[in-house]
Amino acid sequence: MAVFRLDRFIATQAGISRSEASSAVKAGRVRVNNKTEKNVSAKIDAENDRVFFDGNPVEYSEFVYIMLNKPAGVLSASRDPKMKTVVDLVPDSLRRKNLFPAGRLDRDSVGLIILTDDGQFCHRLLSPKKHVYKTYFVRLDGAVPDSAERIFGDGAVLEDGTKCLPARLFDIDNDKYCARVQICEGKFHQVKRMFNSVGLNVIYLKREGIGPLSLDEGLAEGQCRALKREEVYLMLGENP
Repeated sequence: MAVFRLDRFIATQAGISRSEASSAVKAGRVRVNNKTEKNVSAKIDAENDRVFFDGNPVEYSEFVYIMLNKPAGVLSASRDPKMKTVVDLVPDSLRRKNLFPAGRLDRDSVGLIILTDDGQFCHRLLSPKKHVYKTYFVRLDGAVPDSAERIFGDGAVLEDGTKCLPARLFDIDNDKYCARVQICEGKFHQVKRMFNSVGLNVIYLKREGIGPLSLDEGLAEGQCRALKREEVYLMLGENP
């Protein structure tokens, strides 16, 4: 049984500060089991009590998992004093205090990024040992050489001598100078550096998928939505 103080429950589940939650409770904006509750320290059984905030049901979730279609120019960070971050794009209805991006995309890259407050999930998603492949679409400044598929498959060697884990290069279109690549690790600027190793520059990069989960085509750049429970398990290759 998950038991919380009412003000903490509202704060964590509604994505507001503890003080804002306390003020809302005292103002009579919260109902528990169809009764207005103004006691901020009232105990809530999160799995059985029905809680409403401003007339809207507050659904309990221990952690939050969010799919975001990242636009260019936004940092993959929780906060930055000067620049907009991916967390800044999350609406108040989904925001949690300790939200962070599970992995990164370069500032100029776009596409699928997951935000969560679940550190264990993030570790499992990003660990190379778990072999959760991330799929990227790239546009290049030239044709992909015939040797690139083999080089990526064997593990590309970067300019500093770092050897990557085997990657998959496919959907090569040398008429349009584009391709797709799948990697299961996340070295700094890895996709760009892998193509550098075969004499190419990446001029556009979009993450399209993580494991079997694809970016929701209904999300415009900058938009996000909560992931369904089955989608979270899908990324990890597990059953709900």
